[in-house]
Amino acid sequence: MKTISQDHIDFICDIQAACFQALSPEETQLVQGSKTQVQFRKGDNLCKQGAFASYVLFVVKGLAIQYVEDEGSKSFNLRIIRPGEFVGLSSVFSDNTFNYSSIAIDDCQVMLVEKTAITKLIAQNGIFGLSLIRRYMEQNVNLFDALRTVLYKQMMGRVAKTLLYIDEIKTEYKEVFTLLSRKHLADFAGITTESAVKMLKTLDKEAVIKLNGKDIELLNKPYLLSLSKRG
Repeated sequence: MKTISQDHIDFICDIQAACFQALSPEETQLVQGSKTQVQFRKGDNLCKQGAFASYVLFVVKGLAIQYVEDEGSKSFNLRIIRPGEFVGLSSVFSDNTFNYSSIAIDDCQVMLVEKTAITKLIAQNGIFGLSLIRRYMEQNVNLFDALRTVLYKQMMGRVAKTLLYIDEIKTEYKEVFTLLSRKHLADFAGITTESAVKMLKTLDKEAVIKLNGKDIELLNKPYLLSLSKRG
């Protein structure tokens, strides 16, 4: 992680997000005085599960993975964090610690905004507060969807759902599959890396997908959608 100063070529003056556009000039100044711009390299942790959260992160550039981990070495990927999204909103509305970890899969530029400033803005600006609550609830919906996938779908259904989810992101970030390892894909599906590799090869052999090195092209999306629904 590297702090980016105001005279750095990569420094970004404004946080371009709809919720911040609802702030008054005074409230904007509060954010400006409470934020720090940092750069995370690929493989850096943006936040760590269980660590004290004194700030909320806003991703300006790059992609990251949000995941939960157990006391051992197992982890489960929840979503890919894209530019314009927040990390750590749960620490504002509930605990003072991060409930999950996140790791950069690409070089990321992130704004760290002090949590006390975010809390103050929520209390005095209803439009801003509603926007953050909506984002927080959207993340919760994603958590429930991930839970249903793990509990009720068979392994091939999980892999199909994972491929369809990442392919949606590929429309905007064409390199997304190449940024993900096979373990990343396995952790989205909640299966072992070995099982993920085997199933990808099966789908490739059946011409449902095409493996191009680390990149993956979906050739038969309707079939994958049927697989994901059948579980």
